[in-house]
Amino acid sequence: MTQSSIFSRILTGDIPGEIVHQTDRVFVLNDIAPQAPVHLLVIPKTDQYANVVELAAGDPGLLAEMVATARELVPGDFRLIFNTGEGAGQTVFHVHAHVLAGELPEGSLGER
Repeated sequence: MTQSSIFSRILTGDIPGEIVHQTDRVFVLNDIAPQAPVHLLVIPKTDQYANVVELAAGDPGLLAEMVATARELVPGDFRLIFNTGEGAGQTVFHVHAHVLAGELPEGSLGER
């Protein structure tokens, strides 16, 4: 990537954003335009991969960590969505997973 993505800029503190969870390789934000009661973004700390296809080919372990992070944060059922390409609605070309679910128990991470 030639320019840092908005996610990289949030991670470095260049622009404001509330990181609600992180590991050594991923971080999590609440989506600013939620499409469900719980709408989290699970994002790799590297901007090396523009989309999930590149990530799966280049670092399947990191992809597995993103899925495991979603499972850890959202008990019960959830949707995991990766938009891949502009035609599919991808607007930030730094791979990220949308995690959508119903309400979480009071006091949980994704509570809005």
